[in-house]
Amino acid sequence: MPVPDRFGNGAARGDEDPLAELREIFDSLRARLGGGGGQGGSGGKGTSLSPWPFLAIGIALWLATGIFIIGPDERGIVLRFGRVVREVGPGPSYHLPWPIEAVLKPSVTQIRKEEFGFRTVEVGPPARYQPVDAEALMLTGDENIVKLEFIVQYRVKPEPEAASEFLFNLRDPRTTLRVVSEAAMRQVVGSNNIDAALTDERERIQSEAQKVLQATLDGYGSGIQIEAVQLQDVSPPDQVSDAFKDVISAQQDKERMINEAWGYANDVVPVARGRAAQLVNEADGYQQSQIERATGAAARFAALHEEYAKAPDVTRTRLYLETMEEILPRVDKVLIDESAGDVVPYLPLDRPARATADASAPSAASGQAP
Repeated sequence: MPVPDRFGNGAARGDEDPLAELREIFDSLRARLGGGGGQGGSGGKGTSLSPWPFLAIGIALWLATGIFIIGPDERGIVLRFGRVVREVGPGPSYHLPWPIEAVLKPSVTQIRKEEFGFRTVEVGPPARYQPVDAEALMLTGDENIVKLEFIVQYRVKPEPEAASEFLFNLRDPRTTLRVVSEAAMRQVVGSNNIDAALTDERERIQSEAQKVLQATLDGYGSGIQIEAVQLQDVSPPDQVSDAFKDVISAQQDKERMINEAWGYANDVVPVARGRAAQLVNEADGYQQSQIERATGAAARFAALHEEYAKAPDVTRTRLYLETMEEILPRVDKVLIDESAGDVVPYLPLDRPARATADASAPSAASGQAP
């Protein structure tokens, strides 16, 4: 029974050759792909195109997909069927094409940051933050609660194989870092009292938390290096913040009053010590002068006694005259010549004026106002 071919040629093929149609179809397709038409109804052979050049180009392009470049801030991790085989530094390199090998390029210089106790809603300016009390509230060593917000800055270690550890030793490095960071900070805060966290012990708490966090991550083989742990805000819980502010204000007033008292003491004590030293020196000087004066008087009396023993009359007369020389200048004197005869009445006219001047002197000194 004649069977028309797929191209409508109407040629019949015998049942004894069931593959004849397939051969004809194949020959027709090859002739068309080769650019030549069939010769006659029986299907002539055209010029065929060799597939080998296309295959070679495809293989070359496939091999070229293995070329890659590692940036200066990256580390290349070459995987062979999912297993790490080597690490590659910055620059161009090559790996076997997919699916045999693949490459990962984690950054080893990028500083990553995680926030604890708060989240940045808008960078701003002005920046807006959202508190997360579940992370911020921590128990201190003296059984108080403190609200502590902090950040952790980290990056991949620059050492060899650290990038591989960062990618494959931890299932989720970021989640692991957050859990370990919060645990380390709670451990350090729990070993200190609330005053240390609120006042001047923040630097020490940051340093201790960083050491604990780094030691834990190194034990995990995480390949993470902690750059800094910084406390952003440390305050009492909102419910008791006013009471804590009053306590802190009272402590500041106490320190201020103590400083003022020390300042007053430093001002008064040196003055009092100087005055005391002055009085002691004056007393010592007065004592020494009195001793010298008494010693001189005693020596004078002893010398006078020796002279009196030698010439009593002369010495007596000299003593009398010297005494009169000391007394008479301070005494009002009236000298009367014996040859004048009878005593002439004497009226001391200068005494009333002198008495009046002596009486008015105290009033002027006392500053009496009219």
